Amino acid sequence: MPKLPDPFSTKPTREQQEKTRKILDKIFRDPRKKYGLKEFSNLNINEILNIFEKEKDKFYLTCLKRNKDLLIWNEEKQKGAPEEIIRQLWIFKLITDYGYHIDQIKVEDNVYFGREIKIKDADIVVYHKDKTSPFIVIETKKPDEKKGLAQVKSYSSSMGALIAVWTNGQVSQVLYRLHPSREYEYLFDIPKNGESVDDLKKKRLALTDLKRDYDLTEILKILQELVFAGTGESMFNEVFKLIYAKIFDEIEARDRTDQEVKFKIYFDDEQTLDEMSVLFDKAKEKWEGVFESSDRIKLSPPLLRICVSRLQGIAILNKNTRIADEAFEFLLPDVAKAQKGQYFTPRHVIKAAVKMLNSKPDEYVIDTACGSGGFLLESMRWVWSTHLDKDTENKKIEYAKKYIYGIDFEEMMHKISRALMTIAGDGSSNIFRLNSLDPSSWIEETEEKLDARKKLKRLLKQFPDYRENEENQKTFKYFNFDVLLTNPPFAGEIHDPLLIQQYELTKNKKGKYPDKTERDLLFIERNLNFIKPGGRMAIVLPQGKLNNTNTEHIRLWLIEKARILAVVGLDNNTFKLPAPAKGAGTKTSLLFLQKWNDDSKQGPLCTYQEDYPIFMAVSKKSGKNSSGEYVYLKDKNGNFVKDNEGNLVIDHDLNNIAEAFVKFAKEQKFSFWE
Repeated sequence: MPKLPDPFSTKPTREQQEKTRKILDKIFRDPRKKYGLKEFSNLNINEILNIFEKEKDKFYLTCLKRNKDLLIWNEEKQKGAPEEIIRQLWIFKLITDYGYHIDQIKVEDNVYFGREIKIKDADIVVYHKDKTSPFIVIETKKPDEKKGLAQVKSYSSSMGALIAVWTNGQVSQVLYRLHPSREYEYLFDIPKNGESVDDLKKKRLALTDLKRDYDLTEILKILQELVFAGTGESMFNEVFKLIYAKIFDEIEARDRTDQEVKFKIYFDDEQTLDEMSVLFDKAKEKWEGVFESSDRIKLSPPLLRICVSRLQGIAILNKNTRIADEAFEFLLPDVAKAQKGQYFTPRHVIKAAVKMLNSKPDEYVIDTACGSGGFLLESMRWVWSTHLDKDTENKKIEYAKKYIYGIDFEEMMHKISRALMTIAGDGSSNIFRLNSLDPSSWIEETEEKLDARKKLKRLLKQFPDYRENEENQKTFKYFNFDVLLTNPPFAGEIHDPLLIQQYELTKNKKGKYPDKTERDLLFIERNLNFIKPGGRMAIVLPQGKLNNTNTEHIRLWLIEKARILAVVGLDNNTFKLPAPAKGAGTKTSLLFLQKWNDDSKQGPLCTYQEDYPIFMAVSKKSGKNSSGEYVYLKDKNGNFVKDNEGNLVIDHDLNNIAEAFVKFAKEQKFSFWE
C-alpha cells in the first residue's frame, strides 16, 4: 500500500475523534444512514478524518491531495459540505484499498467539452501509472442525491477514461466502456492499481469478500430507476428470483474450494444469464413451493448484468435480518399493501408480544396470517437466545424446522416470509400458502397443498370420540398449537355465505347469519381453534373490537372461551408509514389470551374463573413520529444507541410494558412464566 501523506498519516486523539463524530452527525443528519456514509462502513471514519475548529463555529478538514484546509461545517448557518467528506474518504480508499499513489490522483480536474470555452471540474480523476492518461473518473454527490450518472458518463467520455464512478456515500455505480461506440457496462468494483478490467472480471469472489453492512433498500431503489422503470417486468418477482438464487449460492459456497461465490457477472451477458439461470433452477428445486417449476428469469441479459453487479458484492445470508426486512417492505407494491391491509408489523411490537408469551423449546408456534414472517422469526430467535443459547446451530435449526409454522394466502407475502426464514438460518420452515379462514379450500390436489395438509395433520387436535375425530381430520378445524401470534389483515369483508356459516362469531344478536361480515371476526374465532386447551395467543385488533358498545357480543364470546391475559393499547403512529405510502389509520390494540383448560392431559391448566385481574397498558411512545418515520434512542451524551447487530435502537416504551407484564405474570403464577 502506498504511504499515506499528511494529514491522514497520524491518528487523531480521542478528543479530536469525538469532535469529528459530532460534526459528522450534524452534516449527515439521518441517523439510519450512519452519517450517510454506508459505503465506508468498513472504515473507522472518526480515526481517518480530523475535523477541527479553525475559526469560531467554522470547522475544517485538510484535503488529502491538496494539503489545504477546507470548510466543511458552518455552525451559524447550519450548512455543511457532505460531498467533500465523501470525496476525502474516496481518496483514502483509493490509496489504502486499491493501491493508487497520491500522485496518480487529481481533484477538481479540468474537463473540456470539445471546443467549448466553458470548463467543468471532475471531483476525482485517477490516472494510469504514466500519470498522463485518465483511467477512472469519480463524481461525488450528497447522500440524498440520485442524479449525476449522465454527468459522470460525459466526463469520462470527454477525458477518454475507461471507468466512470458515481457515488453518494451510500452506494456507488461503476460503469465501464471500452470504446465510445459501445454501451456502458456495470462493474461490481473498480480495478486495483495495475489491474485491468479483464483482471477484475476474472477475479474469484469468495464469501469472505461479501459486505455485511449495507443498505439493500438503497440498492433496490437504484435498480428500480436503472432497470425496472419502463420494462414491464415485476420488480418484486424478478428481484426475488435473484435473491433466492443468491441465497442458494451462498449456502453452496460454504462447501466449495476457497468458498467461491458463483453469483457474479461473467465475461459476457449471455454467460451471466446462463449462470444465474442454473443457480435459480437449483434454488427452485431446493425450496419447492416458492416458485412454479416453469418460472424463469425474464430480465434481458444486459439488464440482468446490472442487477447482478449490484447484488453480487453483498451477503444476503446475514445475521442482521432487518436489512432484508426493510428491503422486502420496499419491494411489496404499495397497492398490494393498501388493498389487503398488509402492513409490516414493526419489529419492536413483535418483540414485545413474543417476550410476553415466552415460547418454550417444546412448544409449537404458528402465525395464521404470517405476512413477512416477523412473529415467526422473532419467536424462533426468542427460543434460541433464552432457552437454547448453549446449544449448537444444528440444534437450533432442528427446533425451527419442527416447531415453527406459518400460513399466508398472498403469494408475495408467502415468498417474503419463506425468504426471511431462510436468511435467518431455516430454509425448510413450515410456511404454507393457504387461506387460514377457509380450510375447505385446502383439499385441492396440488403438490403444495398436499404437502401442507400432510404436515399440518400432525398437529390436529385428537378427540376421544371416533366420529368427531374423523370429522376434524377432514375439516382441519381444531389444532393443538401451543402459541399463536398474529396481525391479521383488517381490510375487507367476507361475502361467502358458506364460509360465514362456519363461524359462531358471525351471528348477529338474533342468532342469524348476515350476508356479509368483517374479516377480523373470522380470524378471532379461527385463531382460538388453532390453539390447544391452555394454549395462548397474541393478536393485533382494531381497538373498536374491544371497547365499542356494538361489539359487546364479541367480548362476551371471548370471555367464555379464554382468559384475557393482557390488553395493550398501541399509539396511533405505530403502523404509520412514511410518505408517499399510507399506513394503517385504525387505532389498534394487542390482545393476549389463554384458552380455558381444566384438564392437564390436554394442555397447560387454565381453570375457568369469573373474576380475575387483567394486565392493562397503553403505549405512549410508539417509536415513530406523526410522519411515520422511526424515532431512535440517544444516550445521555446525545449519541445514537445501537444493538448488538449494529442497528439503531428505536425509542419506544413497549419493552418496558413487556417487562411489567412479565412481573405481573409471575405474580399471578401463569404457567408459562413459572
